[in-house]
Amino acid sequence: MVHVTELWLPILLSAVFVFIASSIIHMALPIHKGDFKKMPGEDKILAEMRAQGLQPGTYMFPCAENMKDMCTSPMIEKCKLGPVGFLTVTPSGVPGMGKNLVQWFLFSILVSVLVALAAQGLGPGAAFKPVFHLTGLAAVLGYAMGVFPESIWKGQKWGITIKFVCDGVIYGVITGATFAWLWPAAA
Repeated sequence: MVHVTELWLPILLSAVFVFIASSIIHMALPIHKGDFKKMPGEDKILAEMRAQGLQPGTYMFPCAENMKDMCTSPMIEKCKLGPVGFLTVTPSGVPGMGKNLVQWFLFSILVSVLVALAAQGLGPGAAFKPVFHLTGLAAVLGYAMGVFPESIWKGQKWGITIKFVCDGVIYGVITGATFAWLWPAAA
């Protein structure tokens, strides 16, 4: 059995490689360019949101006070009239990527630690293929599967979700290959 502490190098390097790959995918390639649209009448909508004192958070509209109110005629009419949706409001100010990039890197380390825990049962000197298969699969689960609820519950277009799933598969392959490449040799 391989202990997690013996896997510190593939944990860190796979996170670095995923960070680099995600930077290329999101900055150099046009894959995610059309993921967001500008709202028509944005200036008016933003002015009204400011006037209402909208604070950072996640909002649903229309939003019933409780489950019982969801089935009332006024709520049903609001939903029929539309629009219906979800809105995430972040703190005001120029968007800074630094904090997000640090959190993304820490998330990548977390996925790699969980991959290492999943692969502990493989012994030292395990062949490339089984190490790659197990660690790659575990990493794909960590990177790709969490995006489905965005389409299931929040109405994100399935095309956008599929693009993020493809990103997750790429990150999983990178993680699996890194673990298989650096897997500890037999004693």
